[in-house]
Amino acid sequence: MASQHDTLVGAVDQGTSSSRFLIFSSKTGELVTYHQEEIKQLLPKEGWVEEDPEEILTSVQICMQKAINNLKALNISPDNIKTIGITNQRETTVVWDKLTGEPLYNAIVWLDMRTASTVDNLVDKTPQKDKDYLRPKCGLPITTYFSAVKLRWLIDNSEEVRQAIRDGRCLFGTVDSWLLWNLTGGKDGGKHLTDVTNASRTMLMNIRSLKWDQDLLRFFDIPMEILPEIRSSSEVYGQLVSGPLKGLNISGILGDQQAALVGQMCFKPGQAKNTYGTGCFLLINTGTEVCESNHGLLTTVGYQLGKDKPVVYALEGAVAIGGACVRWLRDNLGIIKTSEEIETLAASVDSVGGCYFVPAFSGLFCPHWQSDARGVICGLTQFTTKCHIARAALEAVCFQTREILEIMNEESGIPLMSLQVDGGMTTNTLLMQMQSDLLGISVVRPSMTETTALGAAMAAGNAEGIWDIEDSAKTTITTDTFNPAVQAKERDQRFGRWKLAVERSMHWEVPTPVQGPKPNIYSSLAGGIYLWTSCALLLAAELLHKR
Repeated sequence: MASQHDTLVGAVDQGTSSSRFLIFSSKTGELVTYHQEEIKQLLPKEGWVEEDPEEILTSVQICMQKAINNLKALNISPDNIKTIGITNQRETTVVWDKLTGEPLYNAIVWLDMRTASTVDNLVDKTPQKDKDYLRPKCGLPITTYFSAVKLRWLIDNSEEVRQAIRDGRCLFGTVDSWLLWNLTGGKDGGKHLTDVTNASRTMLMNIRSLKWDQDLLRFFDIPMEILPEIRSSSEVYGQLVSGPLKGLNISGILGDQQAALVGQMCFKPGQAKNTYGTGCFLLINTGTEVCESNHGLLTTVGYQLGKDKPVVYALEGAVAIGGACVRWLRDNLGIIKTSEEIETLAASVDSVGGCYFVPAFSGLFCPHWQSDARGVICGLTQFTTKCHIARAALEAVCFQTREILEIMNEESGIPLMSLQVDGGMTTNTLLMQMQSDLLGISVVRPSMTETTALGAAMAAGNAEGIWDIEDSAKTTITTDTFNPAVQAKERDQRFGRWKLAVERSMHWEVPTPVQGPKPNIYSSLAGGIYLWTSCALLLAAELLHKR
């Protein structure tokens, strides 16, 4: 238990579903207290996912205040907090007016699918219509997932955004930049910065030089002036200008999955972790050299813990729908009332009863990158109950992870013997056992699962010289280990059946036809008669010719 004299570090963890502020002991890494606020997702059209940037900011401020209140209730002074870090949902795109501080549009969330036609147009621009054309520069395929594509859509579709760019008022950033700018002063001197991990998810940063790339900016036709300055993941960016921690430095920024890589102490090449949140994200440390994937994985910056420190890269497998599937069962179908109920429901049956679930609500990410895929549930019979569907939803998370892990093992050349896990879904013990069963390797869950926020706290404390990361890496972490309990033949058969379901989910969405005037029923009929008559006359002429 943290004492009244421990040096503490705070961490903003702004995720897709909620915002949190967590307070850690820099001596032990222990979580002292936290507060969490859920974020409302806005779904204005099919495939569109937005959030209110103002709500994101307000929720973070509320979390900070209430976590401080919790700390005081423990008789620990807020003065013990020496710095804070930020970790955030990545790729989510925010544009705002630097003169008024007002958002120019809702935040377009990383899950959003509205940019499918934008992706098609961009791919058509490449010499061989190749979605991987930009990979050598940015490490990423041209898909709906990344920020540059969302920003391009905003410029194409919002006159307010275009006008703000023309007037020199527009700023763009991922959620870390939006928070940092506001927390350090906003329109009155706020710092417009980002870190290398978040910048590496925009498609605009050169993965090797760590700078905004002129060729990429030209390709997307995005002006440099609206972009934040790129910094390392561990340095002082600015000070809080208000609230209970006014005057404190913000000293660490990491995208959420990279923060979990740090929080899980994956500092050596070959070490990997999987985070189970709204989506699932499996990252493996590949060292200081860029490792390119030939099978749909992403090349990304893992971390850079200081402006004079080397950058460390990672390969990533990204799954769009993990915990979001459970939320869908809760909010859309009403199968469960709380997310925690899914474990009990799924455990009430001993198999999926032949039911397989592919939650491709936002298309399929790694390794398929099929934006036209849609969710399917296969193998339904009169025997199927909501219990089987709940269990199939959990299995889908495990199968998607296996799909990525197999490719990662092949490309890294170092098959993982165990998988380190973290994230909100890992509290589900049934899910963890199923994951081990379907991977055929051990799954290792730390007793303190808040490794994403911990990584941000470590980066911030490292910048201030109050957190010894090398010492932390030597610490023995208490864990729960899950070992496989099914035979290889059974797990492979189940995986094979699920892959058949994946095939059925592919190419489901039909491209929207070009809009034009609706045909008049009489003109359509006349056209049909004309076409039929023409065909009949040609056939008659052909028969006469043959005679």
